[in-house]
Amino acid sequence: MTELEPLRNTFIQEIIDADREAGRHGGRVHTRFPPEPNGYLHIGHARAICVDFGLAMLNGGLCNLRFDDTNPSKEGTEYVEAIKEDVRWLGFDWGDREYYASDYFEYLYQCAIKLIKKGKAYVCDLSPEEIREYRGTLTEPGRESPYRNRSVEENLDLFQRMRAGEFPDGSRTLRAKIDMASPNLNMRDPVIYRIQRVRHHRTGDEWCIYPMYDFAHPLSDAIEGITHSLCSLEFEDHRPLYEWFLRELEIEDPPQQIEFARLEITHVVTSKRVLRRLVEEGHVSGWDDPRMPTLAGLRRRGYTPKSIRTFVARAGVSKTNATIDIALLEHCVREDLNATAPRVMAVLNPLRVVITNYPEDLVEEFPVENNPEDPAAGHRMVPFSRVIYIERDDFMEDPPKNYFRLAPGREVRLKGAYYIKCEEVVKDPETGEIVELRCTYDPESRGGTTPDGRKVRGTLHWVSAAHAVEAEVRLYDHLFKTADPLEGGDIIANLNPDSLRVLTGCLLEPSVRQAKVGDRFQFLRHGYFCVDRDSTPERLVFNRTVSLKDTWAKLQKA
Repeated sequence: MTELEPLRNTFIQEIIDADREAGRHGGRVHTRFPPEPNGYLHIGHARAICVDFGLAMLNGGLCNLRFDDTNPSKEGTEYVEAIKEDVRWLGFDWGDREYYASDYFEYLYQCAIKLIKKGKAYVCDLSPEEIREYRGTLTEPGRESPYRNRSVEENLDLFQRMRAGEFPDGSRTLRAKIDMASPNLNMRDPVIYRIQRVRHHRTGDEWCIYPMYDFAHPLSDAIEGITHSLCSLEFEDHRPLYEWFLRELEIEDPPQQIEFARLEITHVVTSKRVLRRLVEEGHVSGWDDPRMPTLAGLRRRGYTPKSIRTFVARAGVSKTNATIDIALLEHCVREDLNATAPRVMAVLNPLRVVITNYPEDLVEEFPVENNPEDPAAGHRMVPFSRVIYIERDDFMEDPPKNYFRLAPGREVRLKGAYYIKCEEVVKDPETGEIVELRCTYDPESRGGTTPDGRKVRGTLHWVSAAHAVEAEVRLYDHLFKTADPLEGGDIIANLNPDSLRVLTGCLLEPSVRQAKVGDRFQFLRHGYFCVDRDSTPERLVFNRTVSLKDTWAKLQKA
């Protein structure tokens, strides 16, 4: 994956290089990607996946896939399977290193017992609301819980009874005993276990107490021999707690937590809470709606794994939060598809053209290149007949200056075929709408050239009426009309009402007839499209991945 080479120039790689030079971890590099299975992965996760797996790969190391399944009330196997599919689709593999925090529940419980015996943890009877009240603020220290000084024996007894299910949900917690006056709120006796009677998707009803992420995270890293625990910047203030648990539990060769900025993009929201709301309230068709920033949505829309990896690498990895223009993401997929996607002619708003001097029973085939960027892609044969369709926008009855497409009395080139000239315009007598053009062709212009060498300015794509494949085409735009979806505080008000237009009766050349779900094409002059999973053998459905207009490229030239 040469597109990930820029990751060698990041501050994380500098840390890895320094650790190796100092002989830390025996020179090993072992990372992990730790998603919580409570939703689908999104484009923001792509940075974490590429950094975790990519840096391990670039340094000859290993990367684990570990599910942080410590909150069963919001988690499920649907999300587990979706996450695995997304990581594989991006091009990464974890081998036999698929782990779950639930694999370690007994170990974590014994670690909690050890902290109690050391006098470093206690059972607290404060309610969640009281814990927040006692916690204090950024400017005021917290207050100690009245249960903070229970004896080791009493805490052991209560914690064991918590595990046995003797107490109601939310009635008691296990808290670390650290410092209620710490300037870091995360160090003010954080909760490390809570009572929660929820069936776990892997352990069933075996447990009714579950560890908090801040407790499970460092110990899971330690169990797996992780050397560099790469996290998003929001966990920077949690690092002292991460290190406190490892130190108090006397972990040898402890992992090192390193934080980097999240991937934020204009016109995109990556909050799982918001994404779930969009799904549950029906603003989108599901987690894989092509307008969603989920990896499943991007895949369905036609984005390629390489384009996303390239985007992550070019966006960079830093210690400072910044928002990347979505134009860069679109540029990366255009760049990839321009090199790889076969070209086809597709007429999305058809206008019938009858070539009056072309033989009625004649069908010719013309060679058209599959991809001018790839000579090895070769050519395909496209059928041509007396009746064809062109784009309605490619004809104008009273054209302005500098309009080079078809108009009455004007000649244009049909791509790969002949020159045609418009002789007559046929209109609906009631509505006045143009329903047909009658044209003549120049038999001497076969292949787009003429013996007399005359030139025309316009070249149109077209589809033979007798051979056309009818399809539905879905034109997608940004889901949000504002660069900041949270602008004004109402994310629903910022939804783009024109984020999806559905076109029916579109006509495509017959080469697409055997296209399969996920196949990608460039529709000449329209953009890049892929076959949607809603397609059937009788009805093809195409999603527009991105238009041909490249805003990012123009920004770089400016």
